[in-house]
Amino acid sequence: MFLGCRNLQLVSSLSISCSITLAWGDVRVESQAKIVQSGKSPQHSESLISITVIEARQLIGLNMDPVVCVEIGDDKKYTSMKESTNCPYYNEFHISVIHSKNLLRSGTLVGTFKMDVGTVYSQPEHQFYHKWAILSDPDDITAGCKGYIKCDIAVVGKGDNIKTPHKANETDEDDIEGNLLLPEGIPAERQWARFYVKIYRAEGLPKMNTSIMANVKKAFIGENRDLVDPYVQVQFAGQKGKTSVQKSSYEPIWNEQVIFTELFPPLCKRLKVQIRDSDKVNDVAIGTHFIDLRKISNDGDKGFLPTLGPAWVNMYGSTRQYTLMDEHQDLNEGLGEGVSFRARLLVSIAVEILDTTSPEIISSTEVQVESVSNISEVRRPANGLIQAAESSNTDSIISATGKIDEFFLFGSFLEATMIDRKIGDKPISFEITIGNYGNQIDGVSKPSLSKKKKKDGESEEEESELIQNSSEDEADEDSDLVSVSSTPLMKPVITDRNYFHLPYFEKKPCVYIKSWWQDQRRRLYNSNMMDKIADKLVNTCVGHLVNRGSIDLCIRCSALLVYHLLSSLLLQDSMGQQAKQIRTQVKKNTVKDKLKLVQNFLQRLRFLADEPQHSIPDVFIWMMSNNKRIAYARVPSKDILYSIVDEETGKDCGKVKAVFLKLPGKKGFGHAGWTVQAKLELYLWLGLNKQRKDFLTGLPNGFEELKATKTGPGLQSQVFQLRAHMYQARSLFAADSSGLSDPFARVFFSTHSQVTEVLSETLCPTWDQLLVFDDVELFGEASELRDDPPIIVVEIYDQDTVGKAEFIGRTFAKPTIKMCDEHYGPPRFPPQLEYYQIYRGNCTAGELLAAFELLQIGQGGRADLPPLEGPTDSERGPILPVPLGIRPVLSRYRIEVLFWGLRDLKRINLAQVDRPRVDIECAGRGVQSALIQNYKKNPNFSTLVKWFEVDLPENELLHPPLNIRVVDCRAFGRYILVGSHAVSSLRRFIYSTPDKNSNNWATAGTENHFLQQTEEENDKKKKKKKKKGGVEEEDETDERVLDWWSKYFASIETLKEVSTVLQSVCCPMQVYNKELETEYGNFEDWLHTFNLYRGKAGDDDEHALDDDRIVGRFKGSLCMYKLPLSEEITREAGFDPNMGMFQSIPHNDPINVLVRVYVVRATELHPADINGKADPYIVIKLGKSEVKDKENYISKQLNPVFGKSFDIEATFPMESMLTVSVYDWDLVGTDDLIGETKIDLENRFYSKFRVTCGISSNYSLHGYNVWRDPMKPSQILAKLCKEGKIDGPHYGPGGKVKVANRIFTGPTEIEDENGITQTEEHLALAVLNHWEEIPRVGCKLVPEHVETRPLLNPDKPGIEQGRIEMWVDMFPMDMPAPGPAIDISPRKPKRYELRVIIWNTDEVILEDDDYFTGEKSSDIFVRGWLKGQQEDKQDTDVHYHSLTGEGNFNWRFVFPFDYLMAEEKIVISKKESMFSWDETEYKIPPRLTLQVWDADHFSADDFLGAIELDLNRFPRGAKTAKQCSIDMIRNEQELPTISIFKQKRVKGWWPFVARDENDEMELTGKVEAELHLLTAEEAEKSPVGLGRNEPDPLEKPNRPDTSLMWFLGPLKSIRYFIWHNYRWLILKALGLILLLLMLGLFLYSIPGYLVKKMLGA
Repeated sequence: MFLGCRNLQLVSSLSISCSITLAWGDVRVESQAKIVQSGKSPQHSESLISITVIEARQLIGLNMDPVVCVEIGDDKKYTSMKESTNCPYYNEFHISVIHSKNLLRSGTLVGTFKMDVGTVYSQPEHQFYHKWAILSDPDDITAGCKGYIKCDIAVVGKGDNIKTPHKANETDEDDIEGNLLLPEGIPAERQWARFYVKIYRAEGLPKMNTSIMANVKKAFIGENRDLVDPYVQVQFAGQKGKTSVQKSSYEPIWNEQVIFTELFPPLCKRLKVQIRDSDKVNDVAIGTHFIDLRKISNDGDKGFLPTLGPAWVNMYGSTRQYTLMDEHQDLNEGLGEGVSFRARLLVSIAVEILDTTSPEIISSTEVQVESVSNISEVRRPANGLIQAAESSNTDSIISATGKIDEFFLFGSFLEATMIDRKIGDKPISFEITIGNYGNQIDGVSKPSLSKKKKKDGESEEEESELIQNSSEDEADEDSDLVSVSSTPLMKPVITDRNYFHLPYFEKKPCVYIKSWWQDQRRRLYNSNMMDKIADKLVNTCVGHLVNRGSIDLCIRCSALLVYHLLSSLLLQDSMGQQAKQIRTQVKKNTVKDKLKLVQNFLQRLRFLADEPQHSIPDVFIWMMSNNKRIAYARVPSKDILYSIVDEETGKDCGKVKAVFLKLPGKKGFGHAGWTVQAKLELYLWLGLNKQRKDFLTGLPNGFEELKATKTGPGLQSQVFQLRAHMYQARSLFAADSSGLSDPFARVFFSTHSQVTEVLSETLCPTWDQLLVFDDVELFGEASELRDDPPIIVVEIYDQDTVGKAEFIGRTFAKPTIKMCDEHYGPPRFPPQLEYYQIYRGNCTAGELLAAFELLQIGQGGRADLPPLEGPTDSERGPILPVPLGIRPVLSRYRIEVLFWGLRDLKRINLAQVDRPRVDIECAGRGVQSALIQNYKKNPNFSTLVKWFEVDLPENELLHPPLNIRVVDCRAFGRYILVGSHAVSSLRRFIYSTPDKNSNNWATAGTENHFLQQTEEENDKKKKKKKKKGGVEEEDETDERVLDWWSKYFASIETLKEVSTVLQSVCCPMQVYNKELETEYGNFEDWLHTFNLYRGKAGDDDEHALDDDRIVGRFKGSLCMYKLPLSEEITREAGFDPNMGMFQSIPHNDPINVLVRVYVVRATELHPADINGKADPYIVIKLGKSEVKDKENYISKQLNPVFGKSFDIEATFPMESMLTVSVYDWDLVGTDDLIGETKIDLENRFYSKFRVTCGISSNYSLHGYNVWRDPMKPSQILAKLCKEGKIDGPHYGPGGKVKVANRIFTGPTEIEDENGITQTEEHLALAVLNHWEEIPRVGCKLVPEHVETRPLLNPDKPGIEQGRIEMWVDMFPMDMPAPGPAIDISPRKPKRYELRVIIWNTDEVILEDDDYFTGEKSSDIFVRGWLKGQQEDKQDTDVHYHSLTGEGNFNWRFVFPFDYLMAEEKIVISKKESMFSWDETEYKIPPRLTLQVWDADHFSADDFLGAIELDLNRFPRGAKTAKQCSIDMIRNEQELPTISIFKQKRVKGWWPFVARDENDEMELTGKVEAELHLLTAEEAEKSPVGLGRNEPDPLEKPNRPDTSLMWFLGPLKSIRYFIWHNYRWLILKALGLILLLLMLGLFLYSIPGYLVKKMLGA
C-alpha cells in the first residue's frame, strides 16, 4: 500500500519526524519520500518508508482502547483499535481509518515518538527491526515514559535490497530495555530539553519581486522600497517555528528566538533554518541552511551541549536575478548544491536541559517565539576608548560575531579550454564572486533610506561603484589595486568538433576582489589542519596497501602521525590517545581489524573537519556569455585561505588547479550535464588585505604582474611533446541497442586534442595506439611543472553512423614528466600502463588502461627525444602502436572453453532464436562453439570442449577481458547478434595444479572425535534404560508425538519447544536464513552462468536497470593456463585429451527428473488487500507445467504456514528454471502476485555439492526422520569414491570405515521390522557428513535443510515482499523411484480448556461511601478473559458492601482455546466483520487478564486494578494474602516463573495493580485464584459448570451477612446497616422516648389523679 507522498523532501536527515502517536493498532505504512544523501549528488531519489506496528506494552491508562497513528510529513495512517487493554498485540500489518474511535468522544493522546527518516536510513540495512519505541507525552513533559510500541521501520532507496534479519530468540525481543528503537550510543533514559534558536538579522538578500511594481509605488509615494518581505522559519523534530515578517528590507533585523522542547539527545539530527519571502499568494524560500547538531556538540566526558554562535550562516541557492518562475527553486529549498550566494543570517543556538521536577516548568512542547535583546556591536578605536557603533572611526569593527576585517581575493585564469561548443561563438568572460562582492549583474541589492553599513569607512554603495568603475581613488599604498571581478570578453577559438578554447597565451587575465567579513580564520585553519591529517592518513594507507608486507608498518606510521599532529593541535584528546593505542597494538594478525579502526578514525576526522561556523562564504566562478550565466564552479573558501603557517593554509591556496565548470541545478544531470562546460586552469588566493604581499607567491615562477592593465602576469614558456599510450579499455558502457559500442577515445591536453581509431562492436576495445602531441606550449617554470603537471582529460565516445558521437564516459590522468636534462630510463621511464576509472555522471562506465608521458623539447629539438618506432602494422596505416617497453610482456596461454548450453533466449526482432552459436574472443583470437541445430528441442551444445591459444600479458592485472557473443544463424548465411557478455577478469578461471602434499592429511583428530561421540551416545542410552519406568514411558510418549515439525523447531533458535529430550531424539537439520546459492557460491563449482546483455545500458538517472537488458544466459566454463602444460597431468590414468582440464564432468544429454518441492511457510508477506492483509496461496511453475494450489488459500494471513509438497516431472535442460510464486486470492477480479522466487535447478542438479537430496545427519528406516534418497548412504559413498578416483570405502570391524587413508567411526546397528540388525549405513553417513575432510575431491555436501528465499515482485524491484521457507529434492527418473513425500502439513492446534476459579479477594481498595454511615466500601466483582477473546469476557457475581476489601466468590471461569505448543501461541479463527467472506486465523500469545471492578448501579462500573499473566511464564502465586505483594509484578523478570502447560494446576495469591495520578504503580487488591489446564479430552471426561453451576458445582461462598443489596432486602439492610451500627444509640433513644412518654403520661394523668384523691372519688 503506497501513500502518495512523493514531494516529501527529506534531506539526508531532515527532521521530518515519523511520529508514532498513540491513540492504537497495527499497521504497515509504506510511503514514498525523496531523500537526498548528503555528500552525494543532490538528486532526489524516490524512497519507500515501510513501518510495521506490532504491539504495545505498558501503556499508561486504565482499560483503554488504543489506536496507533503513524505520521510522515503530511501523511497519516491509523491502525485498528484493540479494546480494553493496555498491552495490545498483533503481528500482522493493518491499515484502516480511525473508525474505531467512539463517535461521541475523540481519542486522547497517550504519547508520541519522533525520529527523522535520515536516522533510519543511516542504520545498518537502513532499518530498525523488532525494536521498542518509547512513548512520551508532548503536552506533559513532567510525566515519564507513557509505554512502548514494538515496530519495524525501513527506508528503501532506489537499488537498495532490504533484507529482513533472521529472527533472534523471541525472549530476547521481549526484553524491552535491551531492544529500544534508538541508534547506537543514545541512552535509554532521555531528558527533556529546550532548544533556543535565536535569529538576529540577515544581510545581502536578493530581490524577490519585479521592479515594475516598485517603480509604480515610487511614482506615487516617492519612496524606494526594498523588494523583499523576509521572515525566518525554523524546522526541528517535525515542528515549525516562524519569526515575524520584516516588510521591505534587504537587511532585516528580527531579534527573536524560536524555542523547541524535545527529548535530549534528540533522534532528529538536523535543524533546518530557512529565510522565506512572505507573499500574498505563495511564500517562497530565499535560502535554506541545515545545522547538524552533532557538529556543534560533543558527547564525550569533556563534552558540551549543542552550542552555536552567535555566528553568520551563509545560504546558497539559485542565481540572484528575480524571475517569476525560478527553474532552480529546489536549490533554495536546500535540495542540491547551491549555485549562488543568496543571503547570510546571524543565528545562535543553545540547549538547556530541563529539570522536570521543578514546579514552575511549562509542561507543553508547543513551539514558542519570543523577542530577544540585540547583539551589541562596538568599535575599538585607536585610543582604546569604546564608543558607539555610529562613530565614523575607520578602525576594524569588533562585534559579538568577531572582528570584521578586510579580505583580499585574487584569481588568475591560466587556461580556459574544453568550452562546450553549444554555447556559440559569442565572446566569453569569467566572473568570480565571494558573497555579493564581485557580482555585477545581480549582486548588491542597494539598501534603501541610506541604511549605510559602515565597512572600514566605506558604504556598500561606494564599494559597488568601486567594483564597477576602475577608479583609483584610494590614497593608500595599494592605490594601484582596483577590485576587478571579471575577465575581459574574449572570442573563443575552435579546438575540435566538440570544444572551443580561449587563447590565453602570454597574458593571463586576473581578478582582484576586496571584501569585508568577520575574521573567523582560526576555525577554518583548524579545519584545514584536520583535513590534511586525514589526507596524509589516506595517502599513507593507500600507498602501502599494494604491498601487503608493509601494511602494519603503514598503519603504525599513520597512527603515529595522527597522534603527533592531534597532540600538537591539543584537540580531541581521546582521539590522540586512541591513535597511540592503535599504533602499539598492530600485529600481523590484527591488521584487518586495525585497518577498520583507522577507517573509522578517518571518518571521525573528516566529520570534525567540517566547520559549522565559517563566516566567509564560498567562492563562485561563473562563465558568462551574452551577459547570461552559463556554467559555474564552487570553491569552498577554506580551501583557498592563506596562512603564514603551512599546515593551516587551504589545500588549493596559491596553487594552480584544474576546475571543471558545470551547468546549474537540474541541468547538471543527465546527458546535458555530462559534457564539460569548460575546463579552467585557475590560481586562487584568499587572505587578509594586510597579507596581500604574499598573494603571488604560489604562482609558477616566471610569472610577473603587469600592473598597468587588467591582464595579469606575463611569463616564460616551455615546449613539450606529450605521448599518450592508449592500450585498451574494458567493461565500457553499452551505448548501442545491440548491447555493444563502437568506442573511440579523445585525449585533451591544454589546447590540443587527438582521437584514437574507432573499434566497432566491442565493450573492451584494444586500441594499442600511441597519440603524439607535438609542440605543446606550457607556461611556468620547468621544475614546478615537473612536480605538478597539468591534467589530461580522456573522453570515450561511441561512434554512430548517423548523428554525432555519443558520450560514454570520462577519466583524468596526470602525465609523467621528463625534463630535457633528465635521463630517459628506469625507474620512471618508460612509464607503466595504469588503469584509470571512467566515469559517466556519478556512475562508473569502465576502465582505461593507458600511460602518459610529457617530454620536454630542449635546444636540440625533437631529435633529442627517445625515438618513436614507426608503424609496424601496414594494414592500420599511419597508426603508431604502443612501444615495446610500455606494452606488456606477453606469454602463450591456452584458453579452454566448456560449451554447455544456452538458456532463456528472448526473441530478436520478434523472431525466435532457432540456431544459436557462441563466439568466444580474447585479445584478437577466439573459438566458435558447435551450432545448436534446434534450440527449442535441445538448447545444449553437442561438442563440449574447445580451446584456442593466445598471447596474453604475464601480469594478470593487465589481462584483457574475454568476450562471449551469441549469434543466431539465419537463412542465406545471415548472422544476428543475440547478446554478449564481457568477462572482465579471467583470474578466477586460471588453472592451478593440485598440491602434491595435500594427500597425506593427518587423521588422528577426527577419528577420536567420532569414537568419543558414539561412546557418549551409548552411555546416554544405557543410563536411560536404568531409570525407573515412569521416565522411560514419558520419553516414549514424546517420541510418538514427534513429527517433522519437532525436527524443524529443534533446528531453529526462535522457538522454545526444544527440550533436552527433543534434541536427543530429533536429528536437527540445517535451516538457512538465506538462499542455498549464497552458501554454496551459486553452485558454480564447475558450471558457470553468464548473463547475455543486449540493448543500450540505462543511466542511473533514467531508472533503467541492467536486469532489463538480459536476453538470455550462456552456461559453460573457462579454464586458462600457460603453455606448455606439465606432462604429469596429461599422463594421468583415464585422461581424455578431448576434454582437456574438464575431466569427469557429466554429459549434457537431456535427462528426465522428478522434482519435489516442499514449501514450509512464508513470513512477513507484503499486504495485498485493502484491509492490510493477504489471502496467500502457492503457484509452482517449471517449464510448461504449472501447479496452482488456489483452493487451499489461507485467509487474511501475512505469515501463512503452508506445509505442502508438490511433485513435478521435468526434462533438463529444457525445463530447468523453477518459479515458486505466492499469489493473493481475490473473490472478484484476477489474483495479484505478492512475490516470487526463481531457482536454477540445472546448476543444482549437476553440482558436486550434491544438492539433489540433502544428506541427513541420521539414517532411519521409518518415521518422520526416514531416509529420503533412493540411494542408500553406502551406495552414495561408493559412487563418490569411484568418481573421485580415491581408495575406499573399506569397512572394518568395530564400526570403522577407511576412505582415502582416513578412518571414520560410527554405530553399526539399526532397528527394522526384524529387530536390531547390522548395517554399514551409519558408517557411510558419517563419512558423507564429513566429506569436506577428504583430500583433493572433498567438499561440503549439502545437508538436509530448509532454505529461506526472498520473494520479489518485478513491479517493485529491490524490495523484499516477504520470505518463503522451502527446499527442493530432485530424483533422476532412470534411478529407482523415491519413497512417498514426507508429511510436513501444518500442525493442528490442540484444544485446551482453562478453568480459572476465583476463590477470594483481599485488600481491594474501597471506592464508595455509604449513604447512611459514611463508611468506605466496595461492591467487588472480578472479570477475566484470554487475550484475543475479549468478547468472551466472564464476570463473577458481586460481593456487595465489602468493608475490608475482602471478597468471597468461589466462582469458576471456563475458557476453551486452541493452542499451538510449538509456537506458544493461541490460535483464534473468527470473522473480522459481518461482511467478511471467511474466517481469519490469528496467532497471539496466551495471556490471561484478570481485573477487579467496583459495581455501580446507576453509573459506569469503576475499574480498580488488573493483572495479566503470560500462561507460559508467570510468577508462582503466593501461599497467603500476606505474602502477596506488588513486587511480584515489579520484579517479574527476577522471580522464578512457571508455565501452566507444564504445571497443569496452580493455586495462589496474585496482586491487582493500577497506576496512580503520578503514573506510579500501586497495589489495588489481591486475588486468590486457581488455574487448571485440561486437554479437550480430559475436559470432556470431567465437565464443570460456569460460576457455581452444575456439573461439579462449587459451594456457595461464606460471605458476611452485610453482603447484600439494600433495595432487594430492606429489612435485612436495616438490620445490618442501621441496627448493627447504631444499636446502643437506638436503645438509648427508645429508653429515652419511653421515659419521656411515661413522664408525659404522668404529667397528663397526675392532675386528674390528684383531683380524684382530693375529692375522694
